[in-house]
Amino acid sequence: MLITARRVLVGPGTYLDDGAVLVEGDSITAVGPRAQIAARAGADDTHLAFPEGTVVPGLIDAHVHLVFDGGADPVATLQESSDETLLKDMRRRAEQLLSSGVTTARDLGDRNGLALQLDAEIASGRTPGPRIASAGTPATPPGGHCYFLGGEVSGEAEVRDLVRRNIEAGATVIKAMVTGGGLTKGGPQSWQSQFSPEELQALVDEAHQAGLRVAAHAHGTDGITAAVEAGVDTIEHCTWMTSDGFDLLQDVLKQIIDRGIAVCPAVSPHWQMLPRFFGEERAAAMFDLVRQMAEAGAKLIAGTDAGVQRTGFDGLVPALSFYAHLGLPNGRILDMATADAADALGLGGTTGRIAPGFRADLLVVDGNPVEDLNALKAVRAVVAEGRLHEPGKTPGHE
Repeated sequence: MLITARRVLVGPGTYLDDGAVLVEGDSITAVGPRAQIAARAGADDTHLAFPEGTVVPGLIDAHVHLVFDGGADPVATLQESSDETLLKDMRRRAEQLLSSGVTTARDLGDRNGLALQLDAEIASGRTPGPRIASAGTPATPPGGHCYFLGGEVSGEAEVRDLVRRNIEAGATVIKAMVTGGGLTKGGPQSWQSQFSPEELQALVDEAHQAGLRVAAHAHGTDGITAAVEAGVDTIEHCTWMTSDGFDLLQDVLKQIIDRGIAVCPAVSPHWQMLPRFFGEERAAAMFDLVRQMAEAGAKLIAGTDAGVQRTGFDGLVPALSFYAHLGLPNGRILDMATADAADALGLGGTTGRIAPGFRADLLVVDGNPVEDLNALKAVRAVVAEGRLHEPGKTPGHE
């Protein structure tokens, strides 16, 4: 497959003008000037030409929950649904992600390995969707946040056993519910810690011994501190909550930066509505915390928490506008949703960039997203692992 376009994004904010990308199988084999790359294409290669378009790396949503429906009460819907029904609905959600330009999604909370099953279907070409980096069943204490997903554990032995079972099932990341969360009615508050230091350390050690990274759901300042001390790889939400407000600890933030721990704020596509839900003052404080982390040099990555209340699976691009609102340059925001996210997920050697040898995960849009992020909404074509997907059309193989 030969893709030619007015621009090809080949580095942070760096375009190749009048460029081309050559794809063979599931990989990129060449990137360069259009005439030069076109000469290397075979007579039978499909040629997709976008004279006014831009090719960027396929987007990465680093925080989704495919088992949830994004409705008003996703937990109730989950509990009322059989695994068969859930899997059918998850296939539709995966295609929504793909149609919006997402070619890799990290699923951070599953039931009965359904996201792993879906990823296998996608990898085989039977179901259109992004690559899914799945955590399997997230670890939580009895009655803790998202206990209904089946990951209740108590004590170091049970924690280690759950990690091993997730690994055996095919998980490629381990998720720990370090603090409570709003999705779990009657559970611990979002700012409250859920694990002992010993339990959390056991989880991280078990995952790291197997070569897997750990994603820590942590709203509370105490939980964030504990997650950093245990050596997690990414912190989800990272809202620095306390019982009576917020408290960003500069020494802990410095450790996050020095250790290269990525922060996924998991911003809602409807972030502009937050002042209505939380109040103007509280929402402004929450926004400012993310700004402080960004300005300090924390590695932020893009995610939406797709599946939770009123959060659909086509919202990554609207969510990116939050970071533009904070004043981050568009080039950095694009990196957060591509190369930086790939690095944080341990996939930086295979996706997130347009270069020979990388997976053919590509997004073609109208316009110039470095100048205007809204250009990412004008999706012309998506290529995921070398398979062409044109939204609204039947997916095909190239």
